[in-house]
Amino acid sequence: QVQLTESGGGLVQAGGSLTLSCAASGLTFSSYAMGWFRQAPGKERGLVATINRTGRRTYYADSVKGRFTISRDNAKNTVYLQMNSLNPEDTAVYYCAATRSLTLVIDDRAYDTWGQGTQVTVSS
Repeated sequence: QVQLTESGGGLVQAGGSLTLSCAASGLTFSSYAMGWFRQAPGKERGLVATINRTGRRTYYADSVKGRFTISRDNAKNTVYLQMNSLNPEDTAVYYCAATRSLTLVIDDRAYDTWGQGTQVTVSS
């Protein structure tokens, strides 16, 4: 059974940091590019960051560039999202997702496996 399990969400003050983790099981992790998406109340889900199979290439949404870092450990079947300088606009449910695409993919329709999401709330 293919499964992605996010952890690390929570409540943090503005300016603080959190690290999200997403553990994968039931798939050959190194064969998948991974993405982090988020959805705030009343808004559409959007890409936060994505990383290719080897971890050598990444892409970030403009809104998080310079503050968030995506990384992966293929030996641990885990992808991470380090979030610094958080602000209330970062409040959302964060999802990790997997795609077999060979290139970095922004469109969420290309991702075929999703986690259940983890809530991140940033207080002002």
